Amino acid sequence: MPASPLAGGNGVADAGEREPYAYAAIRVVPRVERGECLNAGIVLYCRSRRFLGTRAELDASRLLALAPDLDLAAIGRQLEQIRLLCAGDAAAGAIGRLPQPERFGWLVAPTSTVVQPGPVHAGLTADPAATLERLFAVMVRTTAKTD
Repeated sequence: MPASPLAGGNGVADAGEREPYAYAAIRVVPRVERGECLNAGIVLYCRSRRFLGTRAELDASRLLALAPDLDLAAIGRQLEQIRLLCAGDAAAGAIGRLPQPERFGWLVAPTSTVVQPGPVHAGLTADPAATLERLFAVMVRTTAKTD
């Protein structure tokens, strides 16, 4: 049976020992009461590789179709804050100075805001950065509008 692209396998032998990681999709939920959402990014944490990263991209046309009055700039700022937290940037404030495991915990904690994490999932990887890119392509880019 082929490996799932979401479980850490990509059909190609990994170059190196595979390590556990956890990830969550970052969702935009324009109207929390309706529950409609669009994946806008991924946050991935691999403790053994000391990797905490994110990748995000907004599909403005699809989001505005769900909520024409949505403040895209505000959502962009929230996604940038997630990037700063992952990087441990001083601009992220006190939470940005926490160790990676604690920052990941903050990033994936359930919220009822417009930008919120989905459930945490796990897998194995030899290259967390490549896995982040693959998950982004599968979970975010495949939902994006194609021309």
